[in-house]
Amino acid sequence: MRRLLRRRHGVEAEMAGEVAAAAAVVTAPVAEPDPTAAAFFDVDNTMMRGASIYHFARGLAARGLFTSRDLFRFALGQALFRLGGSENPVHIAQARETALAFVAGSEVAEVVRLGEDIYDEAMADRIWAGTRALAQSHLDAGQRVWLVTATPVELARVIAQRLGLTGALGTVSETKDGVYTGRLVGDLLHGPAKAEAVRALARREGLDLSRCTAYSDSANDLPMLSLVGNAYAINPDAELREHARRNGWEIRDFRTGRKATMIGLPIAAGAGAVAGGIAAAVALRRLYRSRR
Repeated sequence: MRRLLRRRHGVEAEMAGEVAAAAAVVTAPVAEPDPTAAAFFDVDNTMMRGASIYHFARGLAARGLFTSRDLFRFALGQALFRLGGSENPVHIAQARETALAFVAGSEVAEVVRLGEDIYDEAMADRIWAGTRALAQSHLDAGQRVWLVTATPVELARVIAQRLGLTGALGTVSETKDGVYTGRLVGDLLHGPAKAEAVRALARREGLDLSRCTAYSDSANDLPMLSLVGNAYAINPDAELREHARRNGWEIRDFRTGRKATMIGLPIAAGAGAVAGGIAAAVALRRLYRSRR
């Protein structure tokens, strides 16, 4: 059974990569273009302090868009994913079914609008200045810059647009008539799926991966980091730091004074951005109880 699920997960990861690349929107670079080189940035704890889905969920809660039943279902699915092990195919399959259930029935346009508002309110001042400068250096060199994240692609696009980047690869959810069904297309854009998305985008855009650069804080992104010619460990976890040292990758740590840069907020290490929603659900349940 586990072997079958692992095989299925591999197929779904490839599908998730293809779908994410197809959903990416391209913005032309301002500088003299370098068409075969690009940079790929993870979001949570690489580009932004904390988990983007956590900040998004808090913003939705503040607007009264969660119910206790929604929170329970979301928290349960993500808890199975996070506590069971990020690479366990059983838990990945369970998380896949619940990852976006909390926006089921919502209009895509409305979620995008909320994402823009919530970014401006709660995320803009959490962008790492050092990582942002690295992204700008690629833009200044005429290279395209993409975010690659397990965060829903609509939110990832908002972040990319606000930062003036080329575009974003993110988890793609199923929609019907402009409304979320609560199901995913393919798999979460996590781990191997990120590498598949980058490969698919490189084929589409004519990129030479040996000339490309990737940035991440997590060992879960080793498939993506190992795919390109230049890899950077940004605010790395212990496993990624050790791997970077062994392989001669550059390490940049923009955290100051403490490893946990966001006390009380989740670090989306095991399950990427989506798993950060567990802490969001816990916080929001407390909010619900306090209001009662």
